[in-house]
Amino acid sequence: MPLTFTLDPSVNRELRDGILDLWADVTNAGGAVGFVAPATREEIRPELVRHFVAMAEGRARLLVGHDEDGRVAATAFLTHNSHRLMTHWLWLYTVMVHPRHQGRGYGRDLLAAAEDAARGIDGIEAIRLTCRGGLGLERFYASCGYKEVGRVPGAIRVAPGDERDDVIMLLPLT
Repeated sequence: MPLTFTLDPSVNRELRDGILDLWADVTNAGGAVGFVAPATREEIRPELVRHFVAMAEGRARLLVGHDEDGRVAATAFLTHNSHRLMTHWLWLYTVMVHPRHQGRGYGRDLLAAAEDAARGIDGIEAIRLTCRGGLGLERFYASCGYKEVGRVPGAIRVAPGDERDDVIMLLPLT
């Protein structure tokens, strides 16, 4: 059964807790979403609060996917650029699909919903994201239409002696 996507959902305790659970579960399953396993909800909470503050200030928008049971199953944050010369593209952050749903095409569905959302924002001509190298993520994003436009070798230190590339991907919308 497909996920149900909502752009700019009302933030309440249930949504907040669902995102925290998703983020911790994705991280602890080896996902590259800003933390390294093991990670707890309490470690992740300040980062989620920063995302919510950006939303409240109008700098970011949340796209959330719910599964057939109404649980948070996927998220992505679309974040506007504040630099006046870069307002024609936005960032896609914290792209996650719960491990129990992976392999069903929901990642592609999430990216398609994010693309649709970005196309609905006046003046946006492209989506940019970064991903951690060494996991095959750049191949996945490329299969969804994103193009690798840059790479910073060793920019992400997962652990001492375990540095990964920061891969920059772009999806033109025009």
